[in-house]
Amino acid sequence: MNQYDFAGKVAVVTGGAQGIGLCVAQRLLKGGAAVALWDRDPAALQAAQQALQGQGAVHTVVADITDLASVEQAAAETAAALGPVSILVNSAGIAGANAPTVDYSEAEWEQVLKVNLNGTFNVNKVLVRGMLDHGYGRVVNVASIAGKEGNPNACAYSASKAGVIALTKSIGKETAGHDIAVNAITPAAAKTRIFDQMSQQHIDYMLSKIPRGRFVQVDEIASLVGWLVSAENSFTTGAVFDLSGGRATY
Repeated sequence: MNQYDFAGKVAVVTGGAQGIGLCVAQRLLKGGAAVALWDRDPAALQAAQQALQGQGAVHTVVADITDLASVEQAAAETAAALGPVSILVNSAGIAGANAPTVDYSEAEWEQVLKVNLNGTFNVNKVLVRGMLDHGYGRVVNVASIAGKEGNPNACAYSASKAGVIALTKSIGKETAGHDIAVNAITPAAAKTRIFDQMSQQHIDYMLSKIPRGRFVQVDEIASLVGWLVSAENSFTTGAVFDLSGGRATY
């Protein structure tokens, strides 16, 4: 396992109480970072804090990333507890329902876009501002292969993740004159609790499209994220990193 030096760095991991976010938090803690887990589920946050006990400095914040005021409050609480934030891994997201676009619920569409895209905007808006003030930052926004290829019966999820990719590219260009790197990753599906939101038919479809013949593992995602948020990633920004097991066509 490659190890990166995060000593003295403060990281925020959204959706950090479980799945990809929790695994990323463990990786950052091993490198010496102080980590704030932001999640909307208080019980999950408590369980995550217990699971990470003894691994380093962990602070938990109940936050709703769809609400800008909640994000600003979470940022203030984090800074007061740990110090200025220099690393952001935005992994919070929902899958939404599986249905053809012509049958897709407008309310469901709006909710998926609100969490996955608006939430990403809110978190980046607030935390990148502080990175600019301090002249250093590393950001990884978790998109999806669906954002590049579009999954049938998942129009809202696919559209939201395509938006995350474009938003990341915009912020990367806006901050390129500083020691700030803003990148996105596009993983294939991982076996996390997000599968609970999907039909078995859709899960089977996703697996059938992966040449590796399996889903990505969360520690494989955390490995790539570790480099992207390290000081060693001093040039690459506004980029999209594939974790699709060979599925991506571009």
